[in-house]
Amino acid sequence: MKTIAVLTSGGDAPGMNAAIRAVVRTAVSLGLKVKGIKHGYDGLLKEEIIDLNARSVSDIISRGGTVLYTSRSKEFKTDEGVKKAAEICKKHGIEGIVTIGGDGTFMGAKCLSEQGIPCVGVPATIDNDIASTEYTIGFDTALNTAAEMIDKIRDTSQSHDRCSVVEVMGHKAGYMALQIAIAVGAVDVLVPELPVDLKAIIEHIKTVRKSGKSHFIVVVAEGVGDSHEIARIIELETGLESRATVLGHVQRGGSPTVRDRVRATQMGSAAVHLLNKDIGNRVISYKQGKIVDFDIFEAHEMTKTFDDGMVELAKETAI
Repeated sequence: MKTIAVLTSGGDAPGMNAAIRAVVRTAVSLGLKVKGIKHGYDGLLKEEIIDLNARSVSDIISRGGTVLYTSRSKEFKTDEGVKKAAEICKKHGIEGIVTIGGDGTFMGAKCLSEQGIPCVGVPATIDNDIASTEYTIGFDTALNTAAEMIDKIRDTSQSHDRCSVVEVMGHKAGYMALQIAIAVGAVDVLVPELPVDLKAIIEHIKTVRKSGKSHFIVVVAEGVGDSHEIARIIELETGLESRATVLGHVQRGGSPTVRDRVRATQMGSAAVHLLNKDIGNRVISYKQGKIVDFDIFEAHEMTKTFDDGMVELAKETAI
């Protein structure tokens, strides 16, 4: 393998640039040529392909977002689109691709692999919901961003003896909401993986209020429901002034944490080393403190379980 490419796809995540940098510089150090594909699979279909070198990625390790940009492609989801993408890769001499993103990105990599273009996936999503890995690039930064915002919200919540219902990202996954709730000392957390019992939450708030606590934080994953409606019900049932705050896409941005920069560098480098050995159709993962890889088809079939121990920890400390 002489020429590889790198792309980012799906939702952006802090640390993607660190992964791109690692891919490019590892490839250069191994004597490989590197091309960057802008705007993910959509950009591949439009042949938005550029040459990259060690200097192309200078000073991007600390930047959020992705310098290669990202998007989603309807055309690429079709058989014809995948075949066209594979032909474009061959036209540009691309013999393998490092794909950085979430489950949708990996699905694309799987399809390209089936068309004879070896791909290695690097997990990057703030939701941390990829089954084959314990950790995804961007998760730590998003946690810290949300925790910082909620700490500020708590200041005004305390000043007004108020309940603040804070909605964090996580449409189908509550991994971020759960860890944030523990980190900020929330009285309760609502996640898609567990039944939502507003009556129990209201009773919990009433009980904790009797013990002397006057202000509260409730963390809600966006996939659970309308946080404004949840705040309205809490205020109606408890008499406690309640306000909802939706953190939104602020969680996707910002300079990545040290953890995200290091993990992204490790994962990006590992992906290139696999391609350099003519090994494709793999997904890079973080398991038990080590960087490992799985067959891309096997990884796609894996399921991720919710951490019951973390749920119990949140309950035990929210009193």
